[in-house]
Amino acid sequence: MNPAAVTMLGAAMLGRHHAIALRHPEVQAALTRALREGEASVARQVVPGPSQDAVHRVTVTPLPQSAGVLCVLEDLSEAEQMGQMRREFVANVSHELRSPLTALSGFIETLKGAAKDDPVARERFLLIMEREAGRMNRLIRDLLHLSKVEAEERVRPTTLVDMVEILRSTKATLRPVADTSGVMVRLDIAEGIRTQVPGDADQLVQVFQNLMENAVKYGGAGGDVVVRLTQDTLPKSAALRIEVIDQGEGIDPQHLPRLTERFYRVDSHRSREKGGTGLGLAIVKHIVQRHRGRLHIVSERGKGSTFAVILPLE
Repeated sequence: MNPAAVTMLGAAMLGRHHAIALRHPEVQAALTRALREGEASVARQVVPGPSQDAVHRVTVTPLPQSAGVLCVLEDLSEAEQMGQMRREFVANVSHELRSPLTALSGFIETLKGAAKDDPVARERFLLIMEREAGRMNRLIRDLLHLSKVEAEERVRPTTLVDMVEILRSTKATLRPVADTSGVMVRLDIAEGIRTQVPGDADQLVQVFQNLMENAVKYGGAGGDVVVRLTQDTLPKSAALRIEVIDQGEGIDPQHLPRLTERFYRVDSHRSREKGGTGLGLAIVKHIVQRHRGRLHIVSERGKGSTFAVILPLE
């Protein structure tokens, strides 16, 4: 075994029978053919893991003069995972677009026929069509934002931006939504702290607009939404901690690890009714990662939620 094989299979396998380390039936069959018949082949091995399966392509090649068999394991786990993510992404986008497109097609057909001369029905159908078209527009907008953020994720921002200014402008932008919901958004800024961080101002506005709007829409029924700035630390830098705190219904613990997945919703019907696309927190996660920050979510049923973004000051 070379060092990579030792890392993969463990040093304890040296000197032991190959069937102990390579138990997959397809791999064993390939090894048997190579040893007995001198036949080269390629097999696939899947090893169950705690979070995801490890997938290996195993190339089995007989050596000259019956000197043995060369077995090469290539780790395809990441490629397999990316392929699965792409398939799920396409399926989710198709599902999200299918419903509004079906609704639009149905209403257009009705307006061309039975409701053509019915002004009341026509007005009602046009309002629904406008809502569904807006839903598709928001979805495409968020998909474009997500694509752009992912493309820039490895490029760390260097321009200093003032988080107090960003939060105040975001609060002002969301005031109509907060007023409609009867919720007050309050800024709570600790004294004597640095508030400038290296960042992309437009993307940070997007982060806190998303978090504050979610807090108002889904968590504002229980009281005010508080946006709190305090000092914190990260492993390699002092940091600024920005918490968006609501007093709403809270989120069950089983949902918390998946909140930043694309299209994952705690309540799909409610999210769609309020104009959500299921991509907002995925965008937030990628922007925070681009800024080398951390996103922490704490919530408990009946006690509200806290979404904390920790951004390095250096």
